[in-house]
Amino acid sequence: ILNNPVTVEATPENSTAERVEQVAYRCDAKRKTELITKLIWDGNWHQVLVFTRTKHGANRLTEKLNKANITAYSKEVSVLVATDIAARGLDIPLLPFVINFELPNVPEDYVHRIGRTGRAGAEGVAISLVSADEAEYVRGIEKLLGMPLPSMTIEGFEPTKGATESSSTSRQGGNRGGGRSQGNRNGGGNKSSGNGGGGNRNFRRTPRNNNNGGGSRD
Repeated sequence: ILNNPVTVEATPENSTAERVEQVAYRCDAKRKTELITKLIWDGNWHQVLVFTRTKHGANRLTEKLNKANITAYSKEVSVLVATDIAARGLDIPLLPFVINFELPNVPEDYVHRIGRTGRAGAEGVAISLVSADEAEYVRGIEKLLGMPLPSMTIEGFEPTKGATESSSTSRQGGNRGGGRSQGNRNGGGNKSSGNGGGGNRNFRRTPRNNNNGGGSRD
């Protein structure tokens, strides 16, 4: 029996790190693969964790990214595709980018996903690719967070079927992590993970084959 027990929490439950920048890019579901490929190449992103809802979806996306010349070489990985099972178990030091290729149907899982970045006081960016059929998921996430998700569109990827806008002001913009792009972009690899057994992963870039294109379509 404890005398005068005290509960200590580092952060409130279901809260997000203050240093994580969150943004939702509205687009058609069928163009998500093309858009994520553009974001990774144009931003020259070296470390990216991508979340899908199912293991099958993670495997499909991995194959499409491989075809888009984001290819795995040995153990050198720049993009890891994972499911919600891995969201709580992954610990990647100084991970700068998390992308929700598909929004989770449980709002709390969104918090766990983006919690993989912005750790230990570091800055991070959490991007969600949102199609029209995910409007209900957006509302659930915003209710849990107590704030709207900033909503944007990227030129050339504007939704054609009224993809959802959050209650925040929608605006058009370019890639997050601007200014990181360099003359010769280096590509990377990707792996699919359906669980959290990967532990810590170091990400490095491998040369991109300049003879291949950067984008892919479903």
